[in-house]
Amino acid sequence: MASSADAIYPSLQGCPVLVTGGASGIGEAIVRRFAGQGAKVGFLDIAVEQGQALAEELKQDGGEVHFVPCDLTDIEALREAVKQVADTLGPIRVLVNNAANDDRHDWREVTPEYWDARQAVNIRHQFFAIQAVAPGMIDAGGGSIINFGSISWMLGQGGMPGYTTAKSAVHGLTRSFARDLGGHGIRVNSVTPGWVMTQRQLDLWVTDESMREIEQGQVLKGHVQPDHLARMVLFLASDESAMCSAQNYMVDAGWL
Repeated sequence: MASSADAIYPSLQGCPVLVTGGASGIGEAIVRRFAGQGAKVGFLDIAVEQGQALAEELKQDGGEVHFVPCDLTDIEALREAVKQVADTLGPIRVLVNNAANDDRHDWREVTPEYWDARQAVNIRHQFFAIQAVAPGMIDAGGGSIINFGSISWMLGQGGMPGYTTAKSAVHGLTRSFARDLGGHGIRVNSVTPGWVMTQRQLDLWVTDESMREIEQGQVLKGHVQPDHLARMVLFLASDESAMCSAQNYMVDAGWL
């Protein structure tokens, strides 16, 4: 739960929130932060054991948390999961499209099937989650949608063209929906992380060489942690960001 040093957002108290990919990494930090604000938090993830463990821990701490196992590449399953969360917690007022997968791949070896799979796991579900959530959000009088991008394509990073292509599309998705939904009181923004020190990144991709690259690129010392992203998400979800929409918010320690 929130400590006495943390910002408190009264508008998030009791607010129904949905987070995709909430069982680990950045998503886990986001779920924890919303629970600490007293929000009613639903989250989806394919990692069943991790999701169940996180939900149980937060419930024991007094949080109202609802976990739904879901493969987000299965759009019908995604729609059903969104309905289940809304039926349980009430009309969703905040959607955080966090889930993604940054597996590296050689462009020479990419098949049409693999390409489609990269888009399905990194961008397609964001659109369909918004499509599923927006009608209830409109009926409820408004809300906030937060889509996660990536610094990778902005840096011209190679080695995963399917991922970087999908993540560059997040910004177009955000600005388009901001226009389409703004008249209904729905704000739509993107959050773009730098290189975040999740356990997955540390286990798979972070090396001594890449750590030097990070330190040279950032203007701030230290490393971007999942909680840094979660704090930005809370602000964009809350009424404190009431006139913020169609924008991209960088949390990258000044790399770009």
